[in-house]
Amino acid sequence: MQTQANPNVSAEEIARFEKLAARWWDPDGESRPLHDLNPVRAAYVAGRANLRGARVVDVGCGGGLLSEALARAGANVTAIDLGDKLIEIAKLHLFESNLQVDYRVQSSTALAEAEPASFDVVCCMELIEHVPDPQALIRDLSAMLKPGGQLFLSTLNRTPAAFGAAIVGAEYVMGLLPRGTHHYAQFLKPSEVATMLRRFELELEDIKGLAYNPLTRNASLSSNTAVNYVLAARKAG
Repeated sequence: MQTQANPNVSAEEIARFEKLAARWWDPDGESRPLHDLNPVRAAYVAGRANLRGARVVDVGCGGGLLSEALARAGANVTAIDLGDKLIEIAKLHLFESNLQVDYRVQSSTALAEAEPASFDVVCCMELIEHVPDPQALIRDLSAMLKPGGQLFLSTLNRTPAAFGAAIVGAEYVMGLLPRGTHHYAQFLKPSEVATMLRRFELELEDIKGLAYNPLTRNASLSSNTAVNYVLAARKAG
């Protein structure tokens, strides 16, 4: 794995997700929940941001599910991850989709330092609960954004409902995710994320719950943020 200057990353987390790389684009494989949730997340972004011709970055892109959806919507997409194997898979899938995405093995800190205030939209889905320092990640995301730019972020709430659904249900009962994928202590309440956003000149504009039924594979936006949630924020300026 390529090293970056002081990356806000856990080597254990990277290794865990790299094991899923080969079947990342299999809608019935280990990444099945991502496939089911991706259209809802992509539609949320497209419904609140003008993606046509916009410069967009997907931070923690994995194998590229959201990255390709954003590119298909007309965005000029840069996508970063620290998993070499994940980026390899993402690049290979472009031969099937015939889309253009600038995939890079790069940390959020490195991109924020190299291209500050460069992006109209920053997306960071299901990453913040996997990094050692969530506040440092928010700092990087804010630094990448142009003044007035938009941030879209999704994560898991720290509630008993989220513990039951994301860990007990998804990992242990139904086996939808490998055991150990999530750590309850790293889940974040919306109020905690909102505090971090304000610290780095980001104003919370909207928050929605993400409802997901793993049996029917139906996903939708919801007013209930007790398990998964997605939010939109805007940088001052």
